Amino acid sequence: MDRGRRKEILVGAEEFVEVRTGGYYYVDKTGLIRDLIHKKGKVTLFTRPRRFGKSLNMSMLKAFFEYGCSPQVFEGLEIARETELCEKYMGKFPVISISLKDVCADSYPTARRMLIKTIKEEAVRQKKRMDREMLGKEEQEALAALLTENMDDADIYASLRSLTRLLGEYYGQKAIVLIDEYDVPLAKAFEEGYYDQMLHLIRNLFSQVLKTNASLEFAVLTGCLRISKESIFTGLNNIVAYSVADVEYSRYFGFTEEEVHSLLGEYHLSSHEQELKDWYDGYRFGNTGVYCPWDVICHCKKLCVDSTAKPKDYWINTSGNDIIRTFIQMSEKGFARQELEQLAAGGVVSKEIHQDLTYRDLYATMENMWSVLFATGYLTSRGQAGSGRLYLAIPNKEIQEIFARQLIQYFQEAARQDGAAMEAFCMAVQEGNAVEVERCFQAFLRKTISVHDYSIRDSLKENFYHGILLGFLSFKEGWTVASNRETGEGYSDIVIEIEEERTGIIIEVKYPKSENLEGACQEALEQIERNRYDEYLRNQGMQTILKYGIACWKKRCKVVAKIKREKTES
Repeated sequence: MDRGRRKEILVGAEEFVEVRTGGYYYVDKTGLIRDLIHKKGKVTLFTRPRRFGKSLNMSMLKAFFEYGCSPQVFEGLEIARETELCEKYMGKFPVISISLKDVCADSYPTARRMLIKTIKEEAVRQKKRMDREMLGKEEQEALAALLTENMDDADIYASLRSLTRLLGEYYGQKAIVLIDEYDVPLAKAFEEGYYDQMLHLIRNLFSQVLKTNASLEFAVLTGCLRISKESIFTGLNNIVAYSVADVEYSRYFGFTEEEVHSLLGEYHLSSHEQELKDWYDGYRFGNTGVYCPWDVICHCKKLCVDSTAKPKDYWINTSGNDIIRTFIQMSEKGFARQELEQLAAGGVVSKEIHQDLTYRDLYATMENMWSVLFATGYLTSRGQAGSGRLYLAIPNKEIQEIFARQLIQYFQEAARQDGAAMEAFCMAVQEGNAVEVERCFQAFLRKTISVHDYSIRDSLKENFYHGILLGFLSFKEGWTVASNRETGEGYSDIVIEIEEERTGIIIEVKYPKSENLEGACQEALEQIERNRYDEYLRNQGMQTILKYGIACWKKRCKVVAKIKREKTES
């Protein structure tokens, strides 16, 4: 490896050997290998949220145990100090390594073909590592059966077990099986309506390769959710699962504070340590506090190019956030609404967490939803609440923003379903009727989840109400509505142009530090005047310009309009 230059940051790294030989920065997680060997579990399942390093760790295990391992790629790492373990285990096993993350289709036949293709690709990889002349006729026939895409169900069930037996006979050594993202096919199948078929297929595949398999040394699986044994691991009494709630292995997924400190020091970014902590820390796995590694790597990469780059939610772009939407919809009824408001305000809730669920159970009850949010990283533990319960909270600013955006979108859509109320609100805005604007907006705020905790930055609070208003005002056809447009000497919150009426509207939103809503409205109007936000509208030929200061505090609001309409010259 080239040690003459500072290592680059590789975003989205999943191949351990590529990271170690390509001169890229690597956060050492090789202690996982030692702990895995010492615990000697036959089948080990690790469940963690997406983008917390599962795939890179699986690639690391493959690189260490598989025949042909290059000791140089582990040079200087934690596992290299375990000389006896390295001599006994490094490069001593055939390893079957598959990822099911691409077995994700909108129909069962397509998903089934994708699974066969995944198995075939691994069989091809193994074939290239074998000396054909050393294979007997029976072994060659067994391998050929794995290289076809015309497998029937029985062939699929037996495929990985057959491959372990073939490798065991060829190498004279039991095989290690690594299955990454084991639950992706089930999640997609549940979403698309072919869950029972996929469950049957995966259950039989796993049962044959993982249960009473004389050719299996051990197996490691990773996934996002811990699916109940009754659902997928039927009859597997040899499986041990480690979730985000468990102390064991807790420091090997995600970055610890010390690891982030070292990373920032390496790239002279230590001045950004607090902002990374605020935005991407806050998770607790077992007894270890961790950062989301995907966010840290993405933001550090950005900072290396632009030292003024602001934190953003990189995590949301890696997957959909439909789970939050479902959670919000379910919370509209009953006590859960108050608990959601508590979370949005930066508080905690006490909940019993169910580790073993089936996909049919996930959204069956609100209680199960808490467990899903916890397992998938939208909520994290803030300690034991007693009687098997945990205190749960939103981990950091990134997830707070995800919740806030989903809340805004949900409430916008809910309000827009009442066309009469939206029409009344927009007409009041156009007519300068501050009393009616306030009444309409106040009525809606009573139905929303408020965002008011002091630990949340003020701009997020203002953005929450800003976003709701923006959605309301966009309801009106024929209006041109812009957000944060450059006008005069700054950026006004909302600017509306009603071309037909030659009317322009400027709205400035405030979330005051106290309950002085009237004062905040006056401050907003003064800001409009001071920064000449109306200059743009005058240049556009608007003959009537209305200026609004709107202040929000929890579920209350105050609206003040410029009393005199300002006429521009014709």
